[in-house]
Amino acid sequence: MFAYTMLGTNDLARAVAFYAPLMDLLGQPRVGGDDALVTWGSYDDYDRPGFSVGKPVDGLPAGAGNGSMLAFRADEAALVDRLYEAAMAAGGRCEGPPGPRPGVWPGFYAAYVRDPDGNKISFACYHDPADVPVFDKP
Repeated sequence: MFAYTMLGTNDLARAVAFYAPLMDLLGQPRVGGDDALVTWGSYDDYDRPGFSVGKPVDGLPAGAGNGSMLAFRADEAALVDRLYEAAMAAGGRCEGPPGPRPGVWPGFYAAYVRDPDGNKISFACYHDPADVPVFDKP
């Protein structure tokens, strides 16, 4: 569905310092960058969307959208936990610690953080609770 995603930043070096360890955990290599934009993903796999952080093209300050959120998919709950810890260590702010969210979807496990620019992001995994014991079945 998505070709790529981008979040705005007012401090590219700070944003790269925040997102680089997360992209490493997700296995997403840095594939481009300059003084205005840095991108992770793959130029060889167009079926997977890329992710960028950058300065707004219009030159105005970047701002976090109210009600906007970007979710990064993890293969397992343990990776959600590691991503959350890495985000906190890199200057993120907690918006919801890692844990099951059975009210959202059975087998849904997620964490929510704000990056240093205030953008809300999530780390999430989906499992069929009949097949994968992420948490106690409801």
